[in-house]
Amino acid sequence: MAFDLAVKRIYEPPAPDDGQRVLVDRIWPRGVSKQEAVLALWLREIAPSDGLRGWFGHAPERWAEFQKRYRAELDGNAEAVGQLRALLDTGKVTLLYGAHDEAHNNAVALAAYLRKSD
Repeated sequence: MAFDLAVKRIYEPPAPDDGQRVLVDRIWPRGVSKQEAVLALWLREIAPSDGLRGWFGHAPERWAEFQKRYRAELDGNAEAVGQLRALLDTGKVTLLYGAHDEAHNNAVALAAYLRKSD
């Protein structure tokens, strides 16, 4: 079954078509209040481990390897992945992240993981 999934920086204003907004970072983004974020859920458990996040450092040359390692972490994190899938079963979900790089971040990798395993 296909689902409606989007990815967006948390610094962009909430939009009516965002659906359920889920922050998928382990650390709360600087300069954003919880009220401004308009979250349905902060699912920090689905974020990459501190070790993986530190190793990656948002370096584009490490992107392919990061995705591979993060997929392995997600494969072993059935509870958090299941929680996100349950939200997707109820309608649109927008994955939110704080990174500056819009192409190389955990939310993009997570969205690709969910779409591939759908």
